[in-house]
Amino acid sequence: MFGDEDDVFDSVTWESPADPTYTSGPSPLSGPGFRLNTEENESEQGPHDPKWEGYLITSVKDPVKELAETKDAYVSYLVSAKTNLSIFSTPNPSSRRRFQDFVFLRNHLAKDFPACVVPPLPDKHRLEYVTGDRFSPEFMERRRLDLQRFLERLSRHPILQRSSLLRAFFESSEWHVTMHRHVAHPPGETPPGVIDSLSDTLLNAFSRVRKPDERFLAMREGVDKFEEGITRSERLWGRVRSRTNDGGLEHGEDLTGDYHDLAVAVQGLGFLESGITDPLNHFSNTLLEFSALLRHLTQTTTDPFLVHLHSLLTYSHANREVLKLRDQKQLDFEELSEYLSGVTSERDRLAAVISGHAGSTGLGLSAYFKDKVDALRGADDDRSRVERMRKLDTKIKELQDAVTTAHETSDAFSDETLKEQTIFQYAKEAEMKEMLGSLADGQIEFYKAAMEEWERIIPIIQRIRVDV
Repeated sequence: MFGDEDDVFDSVTWESPADPTYTSGPSPLSGPGFRLNTEENESEQGPHDPKWEGYLITSVKDPVKELAETKDAYVSYLVSAKTNLSIFSTPNPSSRRRFQDFVFLRNHLAKDFPACVVPPLPDKHRLEYVTGDRFSPEFMERRRLDLQRFLERLSRHPILQRSSLLRAFFESSEWHVTMHRHVAHPPGETPPGVIDSLSDTLLNAFSRVRKPDERFLAMREGVDKFEEGITRSERLWGRVRSRTNDGGLEHGEDLTGDYHDLAVAVQGLGFLESGITDPLNHFSNTLLEFSALLRHLTQTTTDPFLVHLHSLLTYSHANREVLKLRDQKQLDFEELSEYLSGVTSERDRLAAVISGHAGSTGLGLSAYFKDKVDALRGADDDRSRVERMRKLDTKIKELQDAVTTAHETSDAFSDETLKEQTIFQYAKEAEMKEMLGSLADGQIEFYKAAMEEWERIIPIIQRIRVDV
């Protein structure tokens, strides 16, 4: 279902919303999260297919340095949206937010919706292929693009796009009050139960699920293949970039610099060959233009492609964490079931000892040694055994309730994870199409411009006559 053999482009056929109220100006983007489910397509959907109630189109723009002359300076961004979702009070909400506000939004969405793949944020202190301080125009523009991609991923999600916290992020004029209120009263918080009181040795994070679900094994294998492909592509295109225009390599390993050096050499040759000085100067200028085109290709196409590749890889890591959490929910159920089985066996053993049928219990050597230890501790009389049985009965009842709850939680989380994988698959397909389309457009633009430059110089070179 999620393997490499899937065609991830042919299925990207979502349509833009047709609501006339919000279609003025540029048409809304296409893709998951930008359409409404209709009665017709809802009847064709399966139980694990996502259902969108509307569209949410977001943007991040206009970075402004606030408190510029103080040590508390920061950059704020204008976040705006166009939507027909009923949870929003206006179809065009907007507000100014700083990076820390995005961090709060991301962290609390991950807590509030543990079964959802909440997209990651760009690293706070490092952006690939950008030099200068965090207030430089290049840095702010790259961060703006990354933050916009983050909000676009949220807007494509049928559950996250309708969260109250995301609505407040766009609409609230008192965001700090909203944050404090959300921290004080987080949604969906459950009181601690018996599972929280168990020791860490019981619920071992490094344990493996005893009865793995084949569906999730296939999903994990698909994630592994996808991340392996992204990692290889990132490594390959990183080498292409380094060999094309890195500026930090030794002489002879940077094509942009090589073409520039060749242009200088050709220009010098023109001074020596007085009869063909003008054609050689034209050729030198063409080499300089081609070097500039290579540099432009790196800055406008290769670098954004590499950043998007890495961002897609971290997005896939977030998806992997959801799959791990689903396994942990199943592991909780399995460990609790095993613990309940052990407590029940101990209760049966005590009952057998009290009734005088200890020899027929078949509990083995461990039960024999336990009886001997109890005898040494003075806890082998019937009264203490009855008291222990009473406590075990109470624990068994609590564990039975906990096992039932854990089983229901595991099943519900599995169902949500299946839906989430479908949503992530849609989002991944849309981003792959966008990312590779932008790469192709950039390459086409580069080669068209390069062909025009070389075709312009060819007639000039052909007019050179060499006397033999």
